[in-house]
This record gives sequence, structure tokens and C-alpha cells, in this order.
Amino acid sequence: MPTDLSNAKIVVTGGAGFLGRALLAELATRGCAQVFVPRRREYDLTREADVARLYKDRSPDIVLHLAAEVGGIGANQANPGRYFFANMAMALHLIEYARLHNLKKFVQVGTICAYPKYTPVPFREEELWNGYPEETNAPYGVAKKAAMVMLDGYRRQYGLASSYLLPVNLYGPWDNFDVQTSHVIPALIRKCVEAQEASRPFIECWGDGSASREFLFVEDAARGVVRAAEVMNEPVPINLGTCMEITIKQLVELIAQLCDYTGEIRWDPSKPNGQPRRCLDTSRAAELLGWRARVPFEEGLRQTIAWYRANRSYRASHDPSLAAPPTPAGTSK
Repeated sequence: MPTDLSNAKIVVTGGAGFLGRALLAELATRGCAQVFVPRRREYDLTREADVARLYKDRSPDIVLHLAAEVGGIGANQANPGRYFFANMAMALHLIEYARLHNLKKFVQVGTICAYPKYTPVPFREEELWNGYPEETNAPYGVAKKAAMVMLDGYRRQYGLASSYLLPVNLYGPWDNFDVQTSHVIPALIRKCVEAQEASRPFIECWGDGSASREFLFVEDAARGVVRAAEVMNEPVPINLGTCMEITIKQLVELIAQLCDYTGEIRWDPSKPNGQPRRCLDTSRAAELLGWRARVPFEEGLRQTIAWYRANRSYRASHDPSLAAPPTPAGTSK
């Protein structure tokens, strides 16, 4: 029988973030009234003492672990050590204290960066261990994959119920549009909107546009996380995606069109492309979760562009970089 979440005490790490906002809205539709979002100023989840205090203070039944330190290609290249430590430390402490407090269920949101660099397309969960991840994202990806191994060990030794999800690249309203740390879709939306408004004759993009990606609307991902919390008890890796592959070149052209930008698109092949291809097999999600993506890609892009245009003034007042001229954005993640 599915776990009833409505009466559970739920902790959502990263609940104030991009996916977290959508997840909290999805939990609200399930009638979940006892949801707590730890903030870093109160609980630094990379520190064991803070994690211990979180469990003591909140006594959760379920933990949904979304929190991560992550960015695009440039941010990953600049912070490989920090990204490995922060993501590994958070999972290590949260899972260990889940055991100590007899948690009913732990849901870990992993990353598509855990897959090997040359994984056959479409990515199947069985391929996770058949090679090393793409180098620019490897420290982050390996740390997230190690959490899955820990959950598997804790399930077998201690009986800790858990699940492990691999969402493909997310996009949607409330995404991160910061020029230094944003992923490809928000970076391109910001770049094209600002270029269109300023009548710039061209925009620049990293790489050569040949890499491919798959994207999932954030609300669809939130539904998948909640469904896993309801029905999964073992950390079997489960892909969440749309099964739709698009090259970065095609993506840039589509976003430019939707933003009404008609200038030239220039490529900088001296910059990295990231992993060559990404497209998921989501048959396991359909089988184990009864989950499929609902939002068509172009519709999701239109919603994201509209949200960005409507919310720039608010975001700029909270993020000074949004008021600065744009810089070339990477095509990572």
C-alpha cells in the first residue's frame, strides 16, 4: 500500500530552491500540513552537528533530500572539491541520522551527471556503473551516486526504507538565472531576452552546439519525487525524464525564436560541450511509479520565458547579477 503522506512529518532539504518550491506545492495538494524546510542559516547540512540537531528538533517521519551545491560547466570547473565535499557530506550525515532516528523513509534526489560520459542513448539505469562520468561534472555526480550506494547498504543492513531518483535537466519558473551559476535553459532565456530588448546583433554560446540534452519541467519532476515517497521502499535508481532529445544548437534556435530574438548565434568551440548526449529511458518510472511527464517542452519553455520576463525586477533586487550585462553562458547539465 502507498505511504500516506498527509499525516507524516516531512523534512524537505532544499525546499526553498527551484525544485523545492514545486515539491512543496505538490505536497500541499496531497494535504501535507507538517512540512519543514531547513534553511542554511539555521542548519548547515554539511556539518554533522547541525544534521543531528535537525533530527532532534523536528523528529521527521520522512526526509526528501533535494539540497545540493551545483552549477553549470564553469561553476563545476571552478569548484570540483567543494561540490564533492558538500554533496557527499550532506548525504552522509542525513542518511546516518535517518538510521539513528528510525526514519520511516528517505528519498534521495540524485543527478543525471552520475551516468558515464559515453552512456548509450537512451540512458538505462543498468548503465550507471559502466564508465566514469563526464569530467567537468564528475565530482558532483560521483558524490550523488555514492549516496545511492549508502542507501542500498543501509537498506540491506538496517532496513532503512528509501528511494533514489535521477531527474534529467530541470527547467521552469523560479529557475536560477544567475549568469555565473545557471544551467543552459535559464542562461539562454536571459541571454536572448536581454539581447532582443537591447537589439544586440549577436549572442555567444559555449561549445559547438552538437551536444544533446533532455529537459523535464520542474512540476513534472516534483510529481515524481512525491510519488516515489509514496510507493518506493528500496533505492532502485529511477530515471525521471521525457524521452525527448534535443541538440544545444536546436535548443538555442528554439529559445531565440520564442524570445523573438533574430540576431546571429555565435559559437565558441574553445569552450567545453559537456557530456556528448543525454536522453533517458523512463520505462522504469512508468512501471514502478506509474509516472510520466505531462508538460510538452515548448509549452514549458513559454511558461519559463513568461515567468522570467514578469519577475526580473523582483529578482534583480535580490540578485545584483541580474542587473548586470550578460556574459557567455555554458551549456552544462
